[in-house]
Amino acid sequence: MFSCNQGGAGRIELGMVSNNKQATWGGRFEEGPSELMQEFSESVSFDMRLAPFDIQGSMAHARMLQKVGLLTEEELTSLENGFTEVMRDIMDGKLKWDPALEDVHMNIEQALTEKTPVAAKLHMGRSRNDQVATDMRLYFRETCLALVDAGLMQTIQVLVELAEDFQEVIIPGYTHLQRAQPVSVAHHFLAYVEMFNRDIGRFLNVYQASTVSPLGSGAIAGTTLPIDREYSADLLDFVSQDGEPLLTTNSMDAVSDRDMFMDFLSACAICGVHISRLAEDLILWNSSEFNFIRLPDAFTTGSSLMPQKKNPDSLELLRGKAARLQGNLQTMLTMVKGLPLTYNRDLQEDKPPVFDSADTLLICLEVLQGTLHGASMNEDACAKAVADPLLLATDLADYLVLRGVPFRQAHHAVGAMVAASEEKNVPLNALSDEDAKGICPELGDDWRDVFDLQRALAAREKVGMPGPNQIAEQIQKWQALVDSFQGDED
Repeated sequence: MFSCNQGGAGRIELGMVSNNKQATWGGRFEEGPSELMQEFSESVSFDMRLAPFDIQGSMAHARMLQKVGLLTEEELTSLENGFTEVMRDIMDGKLKWDPALEDVHMNIEQALTEKTPVAAKLHMGRSRNDQVATDMRLYFRETCLALVDAGLMQTIQVLVELAEDFQEVIIPGYTHLQRAQPVSVAHHFLAYVEMFNRDIGRFLNVYQASTVSPLGSGAIAGTTLPIDREYSADLLDFVSQDGEPLLTTNSMDAVSDRDMFMDFLSACAICGVHISRLAEDLILWNSSEFNFIRLPDAFTTGSSLMPQKKNPDSLELLRGKAARLQGNLQTMLTMVKGLPLTYNRDLQEDKPPVFDSADTLLICLEVLQGTLHGASMNEDACAKAVADPLLLATDLADYLVLRGVPFRQAHHAVGAMVAASEEKNVPLNALSDEDAKGICPELGDDWRDVFDLQRALAAREKVGMPGPNQIAEQIQKWQALVDSFQGDED
């Protein structure tokens, strides 16, 4: 993704305020804004990253103006050449962003004006309102694909690889953070694949919503000039699957709509929750009390005091970043909730949370991938933990059900057997037949066969369960999805 020049300590390089440059609305005013107001109201320090999208939208607008006869072919050529030079200046770091011009749009227009006088004609038939709405739709379209491709699909790939590598490893599954029933590590990792796949769907929904053109909506009520919205939409690939131009159908809504922003931030926040939950599982597994997983040195840190420590800092930071993503969503919801139609200057603040969430989520997914890629399971510790026969207490109740015992009665009987094993300080499957059948006469001589992990998992081969064949099919399915997506990208 495009980024503009930044100075030392992460500060944006802004040019000096130019007193001889009037704002685009300056004709109405006898005095210009104070330097304090300029500093307070500028947005170019963050919306400069929209520069390539702004130029893309302006080029399409210019070509449309030429098509309808508002620009000559020579004027269009002059604008196209000028935009090429401006883009080159931006990429080379030669363009100095001027806060006196407020935003990326006016900075680019001023830079274009220095290349060609035809720039004065470019803004006819549009407003900055529909201009920025168009820029942001182009931004969302590119950013959603980047998050899906480099972020979520790559994360799913790493999780599927882990599931395949450790599909034979069995661990306790937990409810209420108490040991519940045995599951394979693969089943656990694939649960997060399901979550991240739903995240992909949310980002693709935002992508789909972004393929509708607001260009031509003007400030609020369109324009009296003979523009061709369908043509500019087609140039910007705002089209249906059938190739038909897709246009917003209410100019007031088109320039004030921030649903896409909220949907995007919501998708980021939900994805952040999924990352945070996975991080928490891995933090627990990495603790000495669990010891199920070994994390790579490259994504852990030590202690400044205690030399033995190996802290899962990457995972803890991922938990923290999830709160940041949620905060950005809350910022947007609060900003928009009381605004009347149409545009209000409050909406200038809609971009920082979007940009921050996009950047934060992408690096979070990359860090998660790196942490997982270098991780390995401590198979001995996993085997020791899953050897607890209490994990198969429910299987024993199912065994009794198959012998004709009503489930509630079977549940009560197994509970009584567990209490007896605790009283005698022996494992559940080590109770004597006398004690066990004294509690539940319906037990057969083979009741201890229930306490076999391979048998337990083999009995769970229905769809969605952690049986070995089911896990193998799920791994194959998800790998095929990743492969097909990568094929589409190629």
